[in-house]
Amino acid sequence: MLDFKPWYQSKTVWGALIAIASPLLRQAGLDLGDADQAELADALTLLAGTFGGLLALYGRVTATKSVGG
Repeated sequence: MLDFKPWYQSKTVWGALIAIASPLLRQAGLDLGDADQAELADALTLLAGTFGGLLALYGRVTATKSVGG
């Protein structure tokens, strides 16, 4: 596996975070089933990727110096 992506674009990371949070949410009265957890992981991956892209675009547009060596 030689391709890299940011952590926030990983469904595995989001799935793990949701799996960790699920018992805590259950204690608070919100029960997430397996299907809900999968949908939430997909939605968070999409949102995080979108946010990352927008942040990169904003950073490039507002940059005052060019990138180079």
